[in-house]
Amino acid sequence: MSGPLDGVLVVDLTRALAGPHAGMMLGDLGARVIKVETPGSGDDSRGWGPPFVDTTAGRESTYFFSANRNKESIALDLKDDADKAVLSELVRRADVLLENFRPGTLARLGFGTDALAELNPRLVTLAISGFGHDGPEGGRAGYDQIAQGEGGLMSLTGPGPEDPQKVGVPISDLLAGMYGAYGVLAALLERERTGRGQVVRTSLLAAVIGVHAYQGTAHTVGGMVPRAQGNHHPSISPYGLFHCAGGGSVQLSCGSEGLWRRLCAEFGLDPDAPGFATNGERVGRREGVIELLEGVFADIPAEELLARLATAGVPAGKVRTLDEVYSWDQVESQGLKIAVEHPTAGPLTLPGPPLRFFAAGPDGESETTRRDHTPPPVLGADGDAIRAWLSGPDGIQQPAGADVEDGHAT
Repeated sequence: MSGPLDGVLVVDLTRALAGPHAGMMLGDLGARVIKVETPGSGDDSRGWGPPFVDTTAGRESTYFFSANRNKESIALDLKDDADKAVLSELVRRADVLLENFRPGTLARLGFGTDALAELNPRLVTLAISGFGHDGPEGGRAGYDQIAQGEGGLMSLTGPGPEDPQKVGVPISDLLAGMYGAYGVLAALLERERTGRGQVVRTSLLAAVIGVHAYQGTAHTVGGMVPRAQGNHHPSISPYGLFHCAGGGSVQLSCGSEGLWRRLCAEFGLDPDAPGFATNGERVGRREGVIELLEGVFADIPAEELLARLATAGVPAGKVRTLDEVYSWDQVESQGLKIAVEHPTAGPLTLPGPPLRFFAAGPDGESETTRRDHTPPPVLGADGDAIRAWLSGPDGIQQPAGADVEDGHAT
């Protein structure tokens, strides 16, 4: 029940969201994740709020809580030779190092690629930047909303072309963390064959472009320039949000002609009406399809409409607020809420990991998903224990180090 990465040591130098999210994913999978933070202030996101939670030691940011479960914390000043020696010892023992400094910063701190490889040839390093580690704009600092705009995502999001919108969560940060974590897993697997680690690099820009999906090929292959068009699919119709009685709304998807025919049969419509018989025709007359269906739905309350769509076998759903999501029994059943005991904030409910694991056996499946989650750490709370562990045989030595300016995390 400890997770598939049990025994893997991750040293997490990252701050803000992209890197910490990658570290949390690896921790959710059972890795031991040691978060290295700046003395005094810690991860930048510790100060991001409101909301904050009052604790016995001050206050904690709920933003920080969102990306740092299943980690330990040690505070190290990477300009200080003694603290750099601690980091060097951590690197010697680590399987993975995560960093999201601006390109070149870690090298100026004395921990460039060559130095890390000398300390630990088996080390897998994940480096996350804003716009890439090289190229004409490789040195730019990266922040989520800027990357959403520069990567084209905002031009695809919103009610229409004249009103671009960001996604409601920092999606380029989160995606960069997710891509980074899966890159780390691939590099660990390759290390089993070669015996050596390597550097995995990704960026907020790469993460956004990596999820362009059919919108990307609409341009690169089809020659189109897709733009935002609200809550309806650009290539499938009907597929989107439809208004109904009492100011309600439902979402439905007819991803096949069979589903279109089921929808029409349930509500007395002709599936072969001129201009509506094929998906291509319906996409070309999207506004007409929306007008047709919303006219039919105008006298049907949302819950009744959802029930009828379910009876007809047409995929549909409601738009839930977050309080409705976290009180939903389906969310509870999937382990998407976890309870932890924070040392200063007390009992916390956190969003849970999105993966579950099962072992197959002669008596059926048995779940092996990690269950022993730990709360986001108090700044530096594990420092003494980590230093004591590192002070074993062949432990901390004192390297020389240069004094450099701080970098800026993505």
